[in-house]
Amino acid sequence: MIIKLIQPKMIMRPMDTRLKTRMAPSLALLTIANMFHKEHTVIIENENIEDINFNEIVDIVGITITVDVFDRAIEIAKVYQSKGILVVAGGIHITAFPEEAKKYFDVVAVGLAEQTWSDIIRDFQTGKLKKVYRCNGEVKGSEIVSPGYHLIDTGKYLYCNIISTSRGCPFGCDFCYNSCEAYKRLYINRPIKDVIADIKTIGKRHVMFIDDNFIGNPKWTLEFVRAIRPMGLKWNAAVSANIVDMLDLLDEMAISGCQSLFIGFESLNENAIKNVHKSQNNIRKYEILVEEIHKRGIMINASFVFGLDDDDVTTFKTTLDWIIKNKIETVTSHILTPYPGTKVYDEFVKNGRITDFDFSKYNTANVVFKPKNMTSEELYNGYIWIYKQIYSMKNIFKRMPKAHKQRVPYFLFNFLYRKFGKATERLCELVTYERVGKIAEKLSYRL
Repeated sequence: MIIKLIQPKMIMRPMDTRLKTRMAPSLALLTIANMFHKEHTVIIENENIEDINFNEIVDIVGITITVDVFDRAIEIAKVYQSKGILVVAGGIHITAFPEEAKKYFDVVAVGLAEQTWSDIIRDFQTGKLKKVYRCNGEVKGSEIVSPGYHLIDTGKYLYCNIISTSRGCPFGCDFCYNSCEAYKRLYINRPIKDVIADIKTIGKRHVMFIDDNFIGNPKWTLEFVRAIRPMGLKWNAAVSANIVDMLDLLDEMAISGCQSLFIGFESLNENAIKNVHKSQNNIRKYEILVEEIHKRGIMINASFVFGLDDDDVTTFKTTLDWIIKNKIETVTSHILTPYPGTKVYDEFVKNGRITDFDFSKYNTANVVFKPKNMTSEELYNGYIWIYKQIYSMKNIFKRMPKAHKQRVPYFLFNFLYRKFGKATERLCELVTYERVGKIAEKLSYRL
């Protein structure tokens, strides 16, 4: 049997270059591929990298879907359905908002692939397919399948050193997918031995852990970072802001090779944080958190969401000043986006605040709702303004890390990826994305 797995072309934001589309492969598709490649032929196509070959002979197609590519996924499905080929829809948007998807796809997979796709392939072969497949019962960490890293052309990506140690998050912030019914009770860690096996499989000294929350279970995290300490890794991960209350764990993370942490600060306004039920954030401890992380030689990628109900036009300048003052190395900013299925979406629909239901605009770079204390134009312009200010030449140097060992990776990211991303993109096309990624990785590791 021939199974084709497709990642539709993403909708790029104003500040994005093709580097973002080539950053890393889809772990979701690699996981499904690894489940079946020994018994079946599995083809993976990433439309960000290559055109979809609609003429290829296949038996069944699976598409991983985020909200912004939903419309494109429907277009892809129609082509295959016109040929009599069955199409399965899965991914984060489908799991959060499955009812809409049932209108357009033959089969809808809700939840983890490990508990849906085996049943889908079995029922497809026996002619007993259902419309919807859901995870049944509690998922165990040992059930999580390692991605089939060997099943892709690594030369097409900047990094293939991405690993997940868990699924889900113990918190359910209103604007996050973890507030959806299908996700809000999901948090599981993989067995430590399985994660270490993945590290050995990719064969890299620099590893990116891409969990929703690497410290969702601090006891597990402590055991894990102690286990990888002898491996001599350099790694980065995403953690919640309550790590400020786990300084012993932060010590162990630094010792084991942690280089940077992605943290959802989201807002400097205490009421804004409370109103979206982000209970793990205490803004009064933000500067202590930054100081403790920097003290250990770790860089910060700070996430901010603009457009929360307590935001106004002064928010952007206040946030920029705080970022510069605290020498935040990297910032990822978003316009509040009411993802379908989240608490924010349900609230905004109920109150008539959504102004645009074109899901292709739901990529955190468009205003699709009525802001409370500013106009849509003020919100969008502020979002663009703060990005340009953060990555201006002047402010890149103002935010330079005090720790000398972090300056090379800091400047590599701020200049090659953010400031001069288009030039780096052209370089990658000349010498392959993988080669440029390896050079950056080696410089970061050695220096």
